[in-house]
Amino acid sequence: MQANKTVEINGRLYDAVTGLPVNKVKSSEKTVSPANVKKRAAEAAAQSVHAQPQRSQTLHRRAAKKVIPSVLKRTKPGQHMDITRSSKVAKFAPHPTTIPIAPPKKTIATPDIAPKAHPLAARAFERITKTAVSAPVQTSAKQVKDAAIDKVLKTPVATPVRKRRSFRWSGRSTIITAMFLVLIVGAYVIYINLASISVGFAASQAGINATYPKYKPDGYSLSQPVTYSDGTVTLKFTSNSNDSQFTIVQTRSSWDSSAVLTNVVKKAAGDNYITTQESGLTIYSYNNNVTWVNGGILYTIESNAPLSGDQIRHIATSL
Repeated sequence: MQANKTVEINGRLYDAVTGLPVNKVKSSEKTVSPANVKKRAAEAAAQSVHAQPQRSQTLHRRAAKKVIPSVLKRTKPGQHMDITRSSKVAKFAPHPTTIPIAPPKKTIATPDIAPKAHPLAARAFERITKTAVSAPVQTSAKQVKDAAIDKVLKTPVATPVRKRRSFRWSGRSTIITAMFLVLIVGAYVIYINLASISVGFAASQAGINATYPKYKPDGYSLSQPVTYSDGTVTLKFTSNSNDSQFTIVQTRSSWDSSAVLTNVVKKAAGDNYITTQESGLTIYSYNNNVTWVNGGILYTIESNAPLSGDQIRHIATSL
């Protein structure tokens, strides 16, 4: 069986094995043997191997301007490219013309009759609304109390900030303070020594060296003012709780103890007296009175107070 070894394309014959064009041959030469086919294939392979390489036809794109075929250019925006077609190609249909289609309009279906509430339903709704608005919200006393407590607890308590005042001593304030302290101390000293000061003033006026006793019985105080006369100063002490009192009289005298005994004690009491020796002093006690002499001053204590002998001796030695 002989196979067809040529192919006809566009009216021209091509070898089916090598793909090379062949000339038309006589009908007697159309039959090719397998040996001839192998021979031709070997010759074609040898020619393709020993053929010289084709020279490159690529342009230098950096120097040459790019050529745009005229068939690819568009004359107007939106036009399609004109492509060269073969007259034998008939599978392409003519370019269809497109007609824009407007989008459909949206239509809203409206009911023929609008919805309407039933009269009974409208009256019931109106009645419920009025009742809800007019009815006040009743709150109990506990709810009011809890709300007030919550409000107080949530309200922040502002702690008052105390500003510290810085006190600075100035020269004037220092002087005033020092004077005030001196006055206070002086007043206190005068108050303590007021009796001595009064006796000293009376003694200077009487002209004698009268003194205030350093000891006085408890519960007695000097009664002001201190009385005096020429050569005599009288001190009167009264009780703080009752009417008892005693008086110390200091008189200028040139007598000694014997003269005092003769001129004062024996004239007043006779032999009813008591003699006491204390710290070099001769003290005579008679009729609730006491007398002695020391340093040119005659001391006499006249008393209706219940004074003991020790108290009298302490008074005498303290003058």
